[in-house]
Amino acid sequence: MIMGLHDNQTPDNQQVTKNRHFLQALGHALDGVIDVLRRERNMRFHLVAAILVLCLGIYLGIGRSDWIWITIAVSMVIMSEFVNTMVEAIVDLIVGERYEPLAKVAKDVAAGGVLVAAGTAAVIGCLIFYPYLF
Repeated sequence: MIMGLHDNQTPDNQQVTKNRHFLQALGHALDGVIDVLRRERNMRFHLVAAILVLCLGIYLGIGRSDWIWITIAVSMVIMSEFVNTMVEAIVDLIVGERYEPLAKVAKDVAAGGVLVAAGTAAVIGCLIFYPYLF
């Protein structure tokens, strides 16, 4: 052990072992949320869209079961954007600046997953809000 370092840290203060307690894990999870919001324009777009949908739902007074579907749809899009960001980061870490056809496949498929999730959420939103609007 280097003088003054904990067993789970490197000299530049980077953690390399498992979290020791819940609050440490929670801090890392919040760092991830903040990081994806800073790095990914599309995540910010999805978050704004989610807030608008939630405001519309409150304004229209949608029912409990409708809220369940809206929550699932919004969560599905947000989670798919997290997965897409993870895939992009891992691929970039592995291939660096080189072009690799399989890296393109991985990134394109991850982005396609976000597109499918967003499209599904849009359909769910239309099915739910249509009766309230018309």
